[in-house]
Amino acid sequence: MDAPCRQSIKKETWNLFLKNKEKGEICMRTIAIINLKGGVAKTTSSINIAYILTTRGYRVLLVDNDKQGDCSRGLNRRTSDGDGIDRIMTDRHPDMDHLIHKTDYEGLDIITANLGLLTANMEVTMDRVRPQQNRIKKALQQVADQYDFCVVDNAPDINISVINALTAANDVLIPVEVDDNTLEGMNELLEQIQEVKEELNPDLQNVKCFVSKFQKFNEAHKQGAEIIREQYPTMHTLIRASAVVARSTFARTPVALHSPRSAAAEDYEKLVTEYLDMIGGVQDGEI
Repeated sequence: MDAPCRQSIKKETWNLFLKNKEKGEICMRTIAIINLKGGVAKTTSSINIAYILTTRGYRVLLVDNDKQGDCSRGLNRRTSDGDGIDRIMTDRHPDMDHLIHKTDYEGLDIITANLGLLTANMEVTMDRVRPQQNRIKKALQQVADQYDFCVVDNAPDINISVINALTAANDVLIPVEVDDNTLEGMNELLEQIQEVKEELNPDLQNVKCFVSKFQKFNEAHKQGAEIIREQYPTMHTLIRASAVVARSTFARTPVALHSPRSAAAEDYEKLVTEYLDMIGGVQDGEI
């Protein structure tokens, strides 16, 4: 099948998605951002992908699924004792209106996290009465008519809330930093994702890596990026390393807004465009 034909099919699929949404059918698409390694820009990527989607006209729910609460902090919404994703994991009928918070950005809402998620995960694993793996999915179904995308920022772990996120996901994006331990845990993660797809979530469609913190003039980084592309399904876009990312983090502002002309901001824009092309989505959120 040639490229124009594939693109036509993608557009037809996306138009059907939008028509079903107009009919009131549940069509929110969920993206899980995950890697078993820390420090690979999971949270930075989650915040910027979510924010950029809103600039394209989409309504986005960002879910912080890491007890550290970095995603919540990054949008000035972290509290040490506020209810968030932990209540979704433990409550039989979570009050989503109470748990979803507005951010400073139009079209972007968030479900926060804090250390309460640690206790919640322990409670869930000891619960032998209710199903454990589909609690986030069921909660998101309550608000799926209010959003076009849900982006879930996950902990560098395979715990029960992360399994829940994978069970709810349509797509998984894996940020990978090129270093001495680039592929550490990658096979284990992909095996776990495949197991979730086979056993719990047949709707999981795309699993893709993308290179983060890429140093354009570093030969080792170039070689490492090629190795990743050879071994794993990988997005074409590389997210270049940029000092402004740290500054935007301290400012608690998406880098795409804080420094829109920076290399990292430009690359995240390209990544979102590539992602929307992959799923057949229109670029500006309009039919």
